[in-house]
Amino acid sequence: MPVEVKDTVRTRGMAQFKKAHARRGRAVASHDAAKRAHSRRHISLHACVLVAATVALTCLVSTLNASMHHVAMHSTLPRVFLLDANRLEASRMAARRDTELRPALLKLREDAQRALSTRPLSVTTKTVTPPSGDKRDYMSQAPYFWPDAKTANGLPYIRRDGERNPEIDRINNHRVLDDLEAAVETLALAYYFENDEKYATKASELLRTFFLNPETRMNPNLQFAQGIPGVNTGRGIGLIETRGLTRVVDSIGLLAGSKSWTVTDQKGMQRWFTDFLQWMLESENGKEEAAAKNNHGTYYDLQVVSFALFLNKTDLAREVLETVKQKRIAVQIEPDGRQPLELARTKAWSYSVGNLDGLMLLARIAENVGVDLWTYQTADGRSIRKALDFLVPFAVGEKKWPYRQLGDWQPEMLFRLIRRAFEKYDDSQIKNLAQRLPLIDAADRRKLLG
Repeated sequence: MPVEVKDTVRTRGMAQFKKAHARRGRAVASHDAAKRAHSRRHISLHACVLVAATVALTCLVSTLNASMHHVAMHSTLPRVFLLDANRLEASRMAARRDTELRPALLKLREDAQRALSTRPLSVTTKTVTPPSGDKRDYMSQAPYFWPDAKTANGLPYIRRDGERNPEIDRINNHRVLDDLEAAVETLALAYYFENDEKYATKASELLRTFFLNPETRMNPNLQFAQGIPGVNTGRGIGLIETRGLTRVVDSIGLLAGSKSWTVTDQKGMQRWFTDFLQWMLESENGKEEAAAKNNHGTYYDLQVVSFALFLNKTDLAREVLETVKQKRIAVQIEPDGRQPLELARTKAWSYSVGNLDGLMLLARIAENVGVDLWTYQTADGRSIRKALDFLVPFAVGEKKWPYRQLGDWQPEMLFRLIRRAFEKYDDSQIKNLAQRLPLIDAADRRKLLG
């Protein structure tokens, strides 16, 4: 073959080879592009699935968190000390389906609705100023002291036991504190049973005004409580007026988990009770009340123990409760059950029942730290049960009360203590006695509290 022909054939062959190679290249490129597109679609599909799964998982986690929060709020026992946490939780779980509890729940709701309109309460609203010059200091006047008719200005005031001087109402701090305790307790219970944030919101507002806000807070002392005109500006006896703060402690426990009651609020109340407890333990007025042998000593101990438990001072609480055996029960109660220091009063029935109530509350709160005061008995038979047994015949009409009692005779005062004893003493005598009592009203809050 001539060289020219060979060159031409070679040239054409190379051209065809290049074209074929180009076609294969385009085909490969097209195939690669298709593969890349398919890969992108595959990745995109996976991404969509991943996003969807992530969203679903996020929703699930959120739902689980909400559910766990709900369970934590409503299944965790409240941190209360006088109230029985287990019985509260059982009542809360049963209240909506138990027709027997329904009237009490409805009444609690009505009470809470009224409490929502409670005005802000503060010790600073009194019209008189304490000797300190600071209206944030609590102040009150001794109720059983009256002007002395033998002196020109009535000073110094003289004692008329059991007769309340209406003059004490010009200083409103005792009433304001009572109103605060009642409103906060009602609202906190309603929040616990109803899970309605509006009740917690109002309770929190009242607590902040009374204890936390710098302008309106009560200073944590009772230096000027139950002063006697012409004699002193305050006494240790005045500490009896804050015994209701034990209800405030339990109310704070019921508010736990609420959006309205913040960590800052909780810490603020812990600081307040830390300072108040320190004042009780170290001040002259506090030491005077601690040394009281009658009902004042009983309710002093109750406050110290309640506040100590709130502040996680368990050792202090247990120490005080152990001393109750000899310092209160052995001193206040005779072997036959009489309470001589209360019987000496002009309202002997009221004070005997009142002190026994305080001792029973101490026995209840002692359960929190494993101290048994319910069955404690001295070698010669002095005990809480013996004090109850002494009073029972007078309450049920078997005997006539032989001691002085100014005002109305109210045997029913002892009924709630008998019912309380029914829960603690497993014997036929107390069971038969409890069955003889009038039934508790269906709407009574005690139906929920146990």
